[in-house]
Amino acid sequence: MHCPRCGQQQISEQTKFCSRCGFQLGLVSELLVHGGVLPQLAELSRNRSIFTRRNGVAFSLLWCLFFLLIMTPLWGILDVDELAGASAIIGIFGGLMFLVSSMFFLKKASPSFDLPPSITQNQQPANLYGAPSMNALPPQQSQPVSTYMAPEGSWRAADTGDLARPGSVTEGTTKLLKKDQEL
Repeated sequence: MHCPRCGQQQISEQTKFCSRCGFQLGLVSELLVHGGVLPQLAELSRNRSIFTRRNGVAFSLLWCLFFLLIMTPLWGILDVDELAGASAIIGIFGGLMFLVSSMFFLKKASPSFDLPPSITQNQQPANLYGAPSMNALPPQQSQPVSTYMAPEGSWRAADTGDLARPGSVTEGTTKLLKKDQEL
């Protein structure tokens, strides 16, 4: 096995950290043993409760809407005014009680680690980084030299030829002296 950070080959599979960069390899070897899936994450995703703060708030909202928008008009149409008033009161105060109790007593939902359904614990990943595994090289792709054409435009660097040697320092100063004499 090689270190995923620095690429150094490890002496044995039981190595817990890389001797070159110090990267902890225990988790990497556990991932390889279980086919790319950590069983702890699968266990966390299975043990989720439906009694969460978010679900409690949603239930209180649905409770209020059901009693106010469905039951109250239904009892009003059926000409049972006492039940219409009672369902409105139950809808408002029951929804508020559920809302307050869910905010105080229910826990926030734990972060979920949704595992893709295609990956099971017994499956081995096809290849690193999701690249398809190939058993052979792709078919040969070649272009004969006779059909090759250079791309359009000025894609080449300009031909500068030989580099001109800079003049000596004395030549430059002599030219300056000549300019001073002309003035």
